[in-house]
Formats: sequence, structure tokens, C-alpha cells
Amino acid sequence: MPTLRALAVLVIFVFSTLLLVPLQYVSLRLKLKMRRAIPNKFNRYLCWLFGIRISVIGTPIQDRGVLMIANHTSYFDILILGATARVSFVAKSEVASWPFFGMMSRLQESIFVERARRSRAGVARDELRERLRDGDALALFPEGTSTDGNRVIAFKSALFGSVEAPLGTDACGHPLYVPVQPISISYVGIHGMPMGRENRPLYAWYGDMELLPHLWEALKAGPLDVVVEFHPPLSVDKTGGRKKIAALAEGIVRSGQRLALAGMRSAPVPAQHSETPAEAAL
Repeated sequence: MPTLRALAVLVIFVFSTLLLVPLQYVSLRLKLKMRRAIPNKFNRYLCWLFGIRISVIGTPIQDRGVLMIANHTSYFDILILGATARVSFVAKSEVASWPFFGMMSRLQESIFVERARRSRAGVARDELRERLRDGDALALFPEGTSTDGNRVIAFKSALFGSVEAPLGTDACGHPLYVPVQPISISYVGIHGMPMGRENRPLYAWYGDMELLPHLWEALKAGPLDVVVEFHPPLSVDKTGGRKKIAALAEGIVRSGQRLALAGMRSAPVPAQHSETPAEAAL
């Protein structure tokens, strides 16, 4: 049954993607407003299709440019964040070549950064500033890698430089700084039951795990419960420079994940949920 479910999910996903990609491509080429709404709606659909049930705590900033800072556990983070907010991603350059997830990132106007080349950090920082100035919401995984989902590792502060300088001034002449919104993503349940440390690697993708085999096993594993907490925003003028705001955001995200994994930050999730297309097909 898990294998049949995974096959049904993949077939439905392929047909759905074939319908969406041309529409989003045209929206991007023509700079239509719908280019930001389409990925958000499609990611919601994919989370439903894959059986990812998301409990959201707090509110994402969507009315101005914002740098969203999240911990990184899995490729599913892209779907989860994309489903809960209209957002583009700041990703390492290798992501662009990943099957499916690279395509999804490009369709969401992601920025790809060559982290191995320090000389490119300034270029990436300037690109981030321009996008933030244009009012985009950008999501950054500052750990620089994915983890086992049981902890948050140290945040790298290089790209926080994009929010150090004000983007302008308000009507009263006060400097305007880009808000930095910490986000905790916590993988807390499987089949509606609390997820222990031993089960989290079914969805957490890290180390030398191969992408496609891991994705196949994750689809076979079944429904996943995730808690996403949007914390109150920070600003560099109140916290200090990029290193200080990175350290503060790291502590907030770590605390949010710790509480969620302990079952102390879970928003209500319905005991029964409607069938996904894959479940209905079976």
C-alpha cells in the first residue's frame, strides 16, 4: 500500500506540474502579479497531495520587503514555506540543478548563491538588497546546510549584510530598515502521531543521503505533521550589525523548534482530514 500511494502521488504530481509550469513561465516572462500567487497556491496543493499537514503559528510579513530566516531540515522546507507565504528563496547554487526542487525554486524567482566563493558574497548581498527594495519576501536558510531536524546549528551571518543599511527614509525622514523575520520549522508528527527522533530521518535530508531514493522513501512513509512558527520581526537598527542579528535570530529559531518538538507549540490540527488525490485513488 505505501508503494502504491507513492506511485499515485508521483503520477498526479507529474500531470499537475505539466499544467502549472507553462502558466508560471509566462507569468514570469510578462512580470504579471500572479507570478507570486501561483507558486503559493501550487505549494499548498503539493503539501496536500504529499500529505504534509501544516500548523501555522504567527503571521508572515507580506506587505513589504522582508528577509525570512528559517532552520533547514529537508527539501520539503521549500514546499512548506512556499505554502505558508508568498516567498522566493535564497539557495546555494547546487539547488538549481536538483530535479523538481531546482525547477520549483527557479519558478519562485529564487536567488542562487555560490557560497564556496567568498568573492561572490558581495554580489549576492547586493542582489538581495535590490529584491528587498522591490518589496519581495526572501527566505534564507543561514545554517548553510540541512540537519537531522532535531537541532539548529550555528547561523552564518554573511548574507545578513543585505539588511545592515537602510533602504531609504519614511515621510518623517527616519531610516527604513528591512525587517528580519525568524521562522521555526519543526517536523513533529507522522500519521497523526508524535514523531520521535528515530523517525525524523524519514523526512530530514542531510549528510550524504541521496536525493531521489530519500524522496521515494519519504513519500512511502506517509502523512507528515509540521509546525511553522513565524516569530515577531527583528531589525538591525535595534539589534546591531549582521552578526548580532544573526545570533539573535538563531536563538529564537532554536527555541521555537525545541518547544515544537516537545509538543508545546503545536497549533490545532484536525483529527480527520480530507483524502488527498493519491489516497482517493487507492
